[in-house]
Amino acid sequence: MWRRAPRADDGPVTEIIAGPQLSPLEILALLGAVALVAARWLPAAAREPVTVAAGSLFALCAVGLGVTGLRWQLLPVLAGGALALPFAVAPLVRRRTGRPARRARWWVALPGTALCVVLTATGPAAAWAFPVPELPAPTGRFAVGTRVMQWIDPDRPETATPDPEDRRTVVVQLWYPAQESPEGTPRARYLGRTEQEARTVADALASYSSLPGFLMDGVPRARSHAVVDAPVAGEGGRFPVVLFSPGLGGVRTQNTAWAEELASHGYVVAALDHPYDSAAVVLADGRTIGTENASTGDDAEDDRRAAETTRIRAADLGFVLTRLERLDRGEGDAALTGRLDTARAAATGHSLGGAAALQAARQDGRFTAVIDLDGYPRDPERLPFHQPALALTQAIGPQTDERYIPRLTEVLKLGTATGYRLTVPGTAHLTFTDAPLYLPPLPSLVGSLDGRGEGPRVVAAATLAFLDATLRQEPGDLAGTLSAYGDLTVHRPGGSG
Repeated sequence: MWRRAPRADDGPVTEIIAGPQLSPLEILALLGAVALVAARWLPAAAREPVTVAAGSLFALCAVGLGVTGLRWQLLPVLAGGALALPFAVAPLVRRRTGRPARRARWWVALPGTALCVVLTATGPAAAWAFPVPELPAPTGRFAVGTRVMQWIDPDRPETATPDPEDRRTVVVQLWYPAQESPEGTPRARYLGRTEQEARTVADALASYSSLPGFLMDGVPRARSHAVVDAPVAGEGGRFPVVLFSPGLGGVRTQNTAWAEELASHGYVVAALDHPYDSAAVVLADGRTIGTENASTGDDAEDDRRAAETTRIRAADLGFVLTRLERLDRGEGDAALTGRLDTARAAATGHSLGGAAALQAARQDGRFTAVIDLDGYPRDPERLPFHQPALALTQAIGPQTDERYIPRLTEVLKLGTATGYRLTVPGTAHLTFTDAPLYLPPLPSLVGSLDGRGEGPRVVAAATLAFLDATLRQEPGDLAGTLSAYGDLTVHRPGGSG
């Protein structure tokens, strides 16, 4: 299984209980609220001690949550407990002051109890639907390190700004095989280098998806399994490189679980933030660049813009490969000198990023393999590419663009190397990202595969099998391996398949 026991050094993510997605303090607050609601219906002998204990526990936990940080999911729980508290305590106060204790009749108390029950149940339900994501542990033999770099391409102007001196800038995050870090070493934040960057990116993703920002407040709390700037693994020689472009409005960290899994198996993954396209790109100087992509409502214009964005992204991928070649030669950060096998490089991406990967592979022969994660091809030049290709697609249904599979099939048939199209049952477009780890498990959003981590696991396993076969030339039946994950179509050179 793609899982390991949590470590004490994993950071805040391990403070969340995996089942109910609540911290111990939140669970105690929930128990206190439930006990307060139930106290009214207990026998007289048990009513007073339960009310005192539950009220004290609830009050202490509410104060504690106010100090440590209150998540919106706990607001209904606190509201339910606060509503029940005066009704539970009032009879006790009256008895202590010598006045006769009065208790509302059951048919009067029942609606209030029902309301409190609904409120307290809403909290854990919301925490389950919008959890702090817990990334699955990598299964490879290497620990994982990560570092973020920012590179400027002096040869390309930034077309999104009017300044003729503005050059194209990309932010790149690397995940790489690393030495095992000492116990207690903090793990990298999931969405950004700092808490502020993580919250900025989470807010931008929510805004881009037209979601209220508070629904994403658990995501910035998450930690990955990588260690920032960890020393590169001493063994393993030179590592193949995998470049990744996120979906439209996506961010470089959107496939962190996938990237860490590949890195643990001896690959260096370089994921890009594309300024003015990604939901939010936080630059080294602190500036944040948001997306300028928005639907116009005109299909033809939207297609034209998508093709232009794909062209820019494909150029970004080629530029980053050049910078990785320079890193391997010792230009810049020396940590990876001599460890990057850029002669074995894959262009990969999700959605529009997958389209960019296909276009980058056609234009740049340095890429030796290409992976498209559910991306509609946008390359206007229908020319062959010469790398083996893997296209993973969501389950095809009535809502699928009728042009998608024919267009993808046409592109794969143009290849002079073997191409594989794998349709994974039970998947949706976001299954191919980390989204199943933190969005509600609605099939239309994240697919219907069993378990929150099953989608990322399948995507990682299929792509790892393909990369091992194409970049490392490992023997085996690749078609047979891929067939285990879904419906496979193989396109062989010369039109066979």
